[in-house]
Amino acid sequence: MPKNEDLFEQPAAECEGVAEEAADAAQPCCSVEELARLCKEKICPACTVQKEADDVRLRAMAEMDNFKKRLSREHEEQMRFTAEKILGDLLPTLDNLDLALQYGSKNDACRDMLMGVEMTRKLMLDALMKHGLEPVGAEGEAFTPELHEALGVDCREGFENDSVSRVMQRGYKLKDRLLRPAKVMIHKA
Repeated sequence: MPKNEDLFEQPAAECEGVAEEAADAAQPCCSVEELARLCKEKICPACTVQKEADDVRLRAMAEMDNFKKRLSREHEEQMRFTAEKILGDLLPTLDNLDLALQYGSKNDACRDMLMGVEMTRKLMLDALMKHGLEPVGAEGEAFTPELHEALGVDCREGFENDSVSRVMQRGYKLKDRLLRPAKVMIHKA
């Protein structure tokens, strides 16, 4: 394939007689259409410059389109991983709020404070859920190794075999990706 600078230079042998023919053909009685026809037929019958220029232009456009698509994909992936890291760092805060609610509920003196903790937890969880965070792991659901990490076996009434009988630590998903599996106890009869 010729170099880019050679694309628009016509070979000297092809164009030697062209000037004379063009001068003869360019009489005042020629129309624009006739000049275009003469150019195609007589001046540059074997010239491939236009075709090569079109090929280069099409390749450049395709490369630019692919570059834009790749840049967009990389940007989306980077934004997703950034959110994943931030949300993953906030999970221990949710765990601590859950623990405060769990252990504070045993003491009547903490009722008012627990209401504030519960409201704070709900606001935080709602904000994180707007960004795609979903809690994973609830008592009674079927045990799934992809979503749950089994810590042990438990025997409690009212649960089906191989179901989650207790959630020790809630798990979370970010859209379709698991951030942390739920740590659970499995009911075995």
